Amino acid sequence: MSADRPPLRAYVLAFTTIYLVWGSTYLAIRVAVGSMPPFAMAAMRFAVAGAILLGFLRLRGAAWPTPRQWRDAMITGAFLLVGGNGMVTWAEQTIPSSITALLIGSGPVFVVLMEWAWPGGTRPTPLTFFAMLLGFAGVAWLAAPWETAGADSLDTAGVAGILFACVSWAVGAIYGRHVRDPAPPFVAAAAQMLAASVGLALIAGVRGEFASWDFAATEPRAWGAFVYLIFAGSLAGYSSFVWLVKHTTPARAATYAYVNPVVAVFLGWLLLDEPISVRTLVASAVILTAVALVGLAKARPAKPAGGR
Repeated sequence: MSADRPPLRAYVLAFTTIYLVWGSTYLAIRVAVGSMPPFAMAAMRFAVAGAILLGFLRLRGAAWPTPRQWRDAMITGAFLLVGGNGMVTWAEQTIPSSITALLIGSGPVFVVLMEWAWPGGTRPTPLTFFAMLLGFAGVAWLAAPWETAGADSLDTAGVAGILFACVSWAVGAIYGRHVRDPAPPFVAAAAQMLAASVGLALIAGVRGEFASWDFAATEPRAWGAFVYLIFAGSLAGYSSFVWLVKHTTPARAATYAYVNPVVAVFLGWLLLDEPISVRTLVASAVILTAVALVGLAKARPAKPAGGR
């Protein structure tokens, strides 16, 4: 595969993977954290997945990442996988998988903002600003912190954790796109997972998760979800995302957020009997409309610093 012009089938496979596989990982995370501590589980997931991927690539002749590439992997992995995936995993202890995916649907909004803030980035159009306001309105209605006594109310801390994860993920995605002399995409993905596993393990250690984890009491279905997250979510899904970040625009790479909620809501309802209220349906329609407008809006080049 050419590094400059990958074949169309590579794009089709990568987009299909992040659309469908990542939509199912919210369900798998929800099942896993039912009897596994969140940060310890995430640390083990990325340590195993990163070791498998890097070992395979080395056997195929891939070069070992340079010190600078390891540094970039640590920074990118910290934003994408520690702040991004780690907080989502923690939040899913209290937030249903379907709602998590809907909240993550606001992610492209943050990607647009981060791309604008980056030197040489693009300025959002008025339509994009309107879409961002619409998206936040949908998220606020979905979370409904003023209805804490309601049957379908959500944990405020969990919602805040997911929104923090969206911001962290956006920073990591834009940073990873702009690094100098990057490692090949799959090598970069492996290095990011290994680096992030260290950060996640440190957080788990501080929280006492490894000491309190009763492996004997961990449900078999949680182990099954854990294995699925390693092979489908990390090796297939995350590697595909990192590859797309290198070979397409951030906005296009972020379109997984349009499809993932549909997959997650359906699977959560089908397999975990997660409720779908009228408010969930209406708020999700508002969120998805907003992120679709962000994706459709044409961006214009940013003005030089000081010219605004």
